[in-house]
Amino acid sequence: MAHPHSLHESVGILGISGGSLLLLVNNYASSPVKDFIPHTALGILLLIIAVLLAYAGICRSLSHAQLFSSVCLTVSALWCGSGLVHILVGQGVLQPSELRASLVPGLAAFTLALLVIGGVAIVVKKAVLFLIAFCISLACAHQIAGLSAVGFGQSATAANYLLVCLVGVYFGFGRLLSIITHGKVEPPGTGLKKKADLETEQNQCSDAVSVCLVMNLLSASVLACPLLGVVPRLSVGHVPWLWTAGVFQLGMCVLFYRAMDTLAATFYGFTAILRFAEGYSALLSFYSIQPFSPVPFPAVFSVLFSILAVFSCQKSLVEGLYQLSFVAYCIAIAAQPQGFFQGGTQGVQGAIFVLSAGMLLITTFNMVSTTMIPTGQGCFKALVAKIQGLTLRAHDKELHAPHLGYSKYADAEVLGHACSVLAAFAVTATVGDRNPLSVLVLPWVVVAGGGLQLLCGSVAFARGKTFESTVFTLYGVMWAVWGLTRYGGLYSETRGFHVAVGIMSFMLFNCLVTVAALFLNVAWFVYAFTFQLILISFLLDAVGSLPYGYDIGVTIIFGLVSFYCFLAHIFNSTFQSPQMLVGKPLVKLSGVGGGADVCPHVPARKATSVQQIAEIMKNGGICGMPTDTVYVLVAACNRPDAVTKAYKVKKQAEDRPMSLWISSIKQLEPVRRLLSPLLLDFMEAAWPSSISMVIPRGPWMDTFGLGDAAKHIGTPQSIAIRNPDCSVATHLINMVGPIAVTSANPTGEADTTHHNQVFAKLGKKVDGVLCDGPSPENIASTVVDCTKIETGHIGFFRVGRIPKSKVLQIFEEVQMRHRHGQTNPAFEDDVHLSEIQRDTSFVMEDAAESRRGSGNSTPSTVSPEQSPVLRN
Repeated sequence: MAHPHSLHESVGILGISGGSLLLLVNNYASSPVKDFIPHTALGILLLIIAVLLAYAGICRSLSHAQLFSSVCLTVSALWCGSGLVHILVGQGVLQPSELRASLVPGLAAFTLALLVIGGVAIVVKKAVLFLIAFCISLACAHQIAGLSAVGFGQSATAANYLLVCLVGVYFGFGRLLSIITHGKVEPPGTGLKKKADLETEQNQCSDAVSVCLVMNLLSASVLACPLLGVVPRLSVGHVPWLWTAGVFQLGMCVLFYRAMDTLAATFYGFTAILRFAEGYSALLSFYSIQPFSPVPFPAVFSVLFSILAVFSCQKSLVEGLYQLSFVAYCIAIAAQPQGFFQGGTQGVQGAIFVLSAGMLLITTFNMVSTTMIPTGQGCFKALVAKIQGLTLRAHDKELHAPHLGYSKYADAEVLGHACSVLAAFAVTATVGDRNPLSVLVLPWVVVAGGGLQLLCGSVAFARGKTFESTVFTLYGVMWAVWGLTRYGGLYSETRGFHVAVGIMSFMLFNCLVTVAALFLNVAWFVYAFTFQLILISFLLDAVGSLPYGYDIGVTIIFGLVSFYCFLAHIFNSTFQSPQMLVGKPLVKLSGVGGGADVCPHVPARKATSVQQIAEIMKNGGICGMPTDTVYVLVAACNRPDAVTKAYKVKKQAEDRPMSLWISSIKQLEPVRRLLSPLLLDFMEAAWPSSISMVIPRGPWMDTFGLGDAAKHIGTPQSIAIRNPDCSVATHLINMVGPIAVTSANPTGEADTTHHNQVFAKLGKKVDGVLCDGPSPENIASTVVDCTKIETGHIGFFRVGRIPKSKVLQIFEEVQMRHRHGQTNPAFEDDVHLSEIQRDTSFVMEDAAESRRGSGNSTPSTVSPEQSPVLRN
């Protein structure tokens, strides 16, 4: 079977080859007066191939094949933008004579971008990627020449795409040959990277940074070309390029959150907003509408960019300086009423074009090369070290540890609050007598306040942060609806009772959000409360009773509160001390907040954390612990007081006794002569695993120091014993000794599947929690009845994670060894076997009597109430 990484790489290379073949045929067979493939059909086919390439690029990005991912995503953006332009021509939105002005700015950007990526590929000896990137770059350059001079023709473009097709054929043949020969024959350049090679690449989503820089290069090229006279003006034909750049940058934001890079996600979220605003301005030209850029929004945007640039210096000084260029860009937009159509703004974009090309070269080279181009890393850290009172927070993924769920994303609060700032200050602009569509507010409110907040809400939801997800989703919908209503030309038609009813519904939901914020902190409460004031202004405006200046006043207040939240989150995630105040919960309930401030909540993957929990248990504490199934509550067997405490905290029902866990069968060494050799061999063959074994109770339990607390473990006749298949649990048991275990939830409630639920369910009586995020399995262990194992039979009280057939197979193999005399030598001299059989004979007789009535010689599955173990 082919490796999934091989599949993704094959899809990428063959997708590029397929697109190149399509363009090869079209360029070779077309004439100046007639295209071989109609524009609409060509555009749709390019879009389909672009989607496949984006899929391959993202999949390879997640597996850290970063240069290949950069090539795939860059080519995908190229064909997505050009495909949309061809569709516009085919549908009559653009005239064929406008094709040159529409395609040249985008093709110029990708010519340079692919040339840079190809140059880096040849430096690091990636011949296949070099040929692909370099040939497509030359194809774009020749296509520009063909569009600019009709006599040049498109044969050179077709020849370059032919080379790409040949490279694809070579790669496909090499992969096929490698699969057929099981890797023994592998032509150069067609093999997958070894794991060791992948580990040498940076695991900071640098390929996504490269793609985002290409998108900035694309946008700068589109806006600088009118200034340089390459195209007459910014037009509707440039919208596909600009919005393609915006969509790709939003997609890369998700990858940045996966890479725990909040700063990069925020910055390229900001630039995506600019791409959509630029495209919106170009779109207005199609309707002969002259855009007007109000001052408040770009000025506020420049402040946010400047703060982000300062904090981004902790990654590298070069990156912080690069982001400062967007501060100048926003100031240029604010200084000129027609924004993107005026020379000052376009001139700044020309400078950004040069800077983006340099950043692309540096980022791509450092991504794959062992020799690094200096970028000023460590300067920020050195400066902070000299400032007394400031302590830089170490890069720790625990800062972004998921609250619930299986998330691997960073916090999105920085971008979410920044979007609220942008949307709030954007709606302070007045339309006056102008066409509402002409005032550049709609993209700021709908894209920033709406689209990006919905993205932040999705990330928060994936992290299990229910409150933050609800807030960003609710506010994102409200900004989008209100922005489209007020600045989308629908305002005068829809004002009245129906709009008021809708706003009242939002107000009701926000009341619930405001109440919930009382349990979080003061900052969130003020944030939700001030948004309620904005909703009131929307309501008063809808019914025609808005006091003069009220809406602008409360919007500015909300914008300032959002700005403080933005600054607090980015500051507190950067510095360990001091911390900007966000306040404590105004209302505190038992169990709310996970209890981290009441008892230690420590990460399970750290050896020091396991040692800390072990010390707590040795001192008589009870703790929550992750396992191979769900979270459990544990106490050391040699501390009878702790076992009794755990039993009482759990409010254990008499028919749900505790079980005994060991880290390995070696912990039964002191009592091995009191146990059956067959049972011990079965244990050794089946463990560690999610199998609990119910065995006869006997005097062997006295060796664990349980004392009077032994009555809480098992029933008077039997107990359940288990060796979990969990490294954290076994390490803890090694340090503490055998432990008494029960599920970490009150009897009758659902299982505990996350460390935050342990304290919430059991309260302050828990002395510590070993945190490991969500449980790997929500299925309980398999409970095997071994009370009659000497008769050659086992039964099942419950079939859980390990199937019945697997358990029976293991038992049959152990029995087979015993029949051939292959018993464990340690158990051959078992002089005390008769004693344990005598102690447990009454259990077997009772069990036999109970089964004679049913006609079964072996136990079958019974109800959980009859099982001597819990749901762990």
